[in-house]
Amino acid sequence: MVSRTKYLLDDDTVKRLFKKAGITGVTGIAPLGAGEYNAVYAVKADKEYVLKVAPAEDVPVLTYEKNMLQSEVYWYNLLRTQTDIRVPEVYFEDASKTIIPTAYFIMEKMDGTQMDKFRMTDSEKEVCARKVAQMVAQLHKIQNPKFGYIQNGLYDNWYGALTGMLENLIRDAARVGKKSPKGEKLLRFAQKYKSILEDVPCTMVNYDAWAPNMLCHRLPNGEIEIAWIDPERSFWGDRIFDFICLEFPKPLQKKKLSVRAYNEASDYPVTCSRAECIRFAFAEGVMGLIQEVEKYYRYTPHHFGWWRNILCAAMLYKSAFRTLENPR
Repeated sequence: MVSRTKYLLDDDTVKRLFKKAGITGVTGIAPLGAGEYNAVYAVKADKEYVLKVAPAEDVPVLTYEKNMLQSEVYWYNLLRTQTDIRVPEVYFEDASKTIIPTAYFIMEKMDGTQMDKFRMTDSEKEVCARKVAQMVAQLHKIQNPKFGYIQNGLYDNWYGALTGMLENLIRDAARVGKKSPKGEKLLRFAQKYKSILEDVPCTMVNYDAWAPNMLCHRLPNGEIEIAWIDPERSFWGDRIFDFICLEFPKPLQKKKLSVRAYNEASDYPVTCSRAECIRFAFAEGVMGLIQEVEKYYRYTPHHFGWWRNILCAAMLYKSAFRTLENPR
């Protein structure tokens, strides 16, 4: 998708980046994927690779998006070493800015098609939804003593990290001359529910487990194998936040397939308690605030993404505030 943050490269520059990585014989270069932030290319040489390029340093981005490409390598390493989730191997990374004025890395190109474009039966879709929920449960077994985005600094508890996220996004809006009354309202609710937010264990949270980030590949026996890509938006925080992407846009208590599959693979089952539903409402609200603010940095009113973000943010805010104003 078109986005103002993408740093686009010509073929000669791509070849120079690969030469620096010790890879020669590049014969094919093409844009890859439907991402809306980094520029991504499929590159053929001795085998198939993916090149991922961060926005240029002088391009305005959200606070949590600064140095996010380097964070992605960190999260890939954790997933590879601490789970059996299939993720690509990163072969080379460079943040020196000697060839281009931004960071990039080169990684394995995995077989597969984005889940939202992969042809499957209804029963196979249910099987894959269960698999994704169980992958999320695996991810949540990775724990940490501190909360937040590693690129922004960590906090002692989830309340501190969450209010920091909200305040940064509100400031991001202010930097482009915009206000977010709903973001301010969400911040007030965080203060109201401080005791619940402080009592949250810390796990890895992806917060981006959408179908386009799942690659599906059919094995000879007919089974569908799933690989996970693009974990750059991960943070240390509340595991309930990952349920936002599962069976979207259902409320937590109606995500029965995902919760059941998750609980089968988790040591800490989700019960859809009052506290968990309140925490899930913040997952909706933060996603709404991100979509509200990021449109100013990525799109113009002439882009599809601008209007999609407006509609989606409105829906998320409505659901979040319904719960936060009258939790059951």
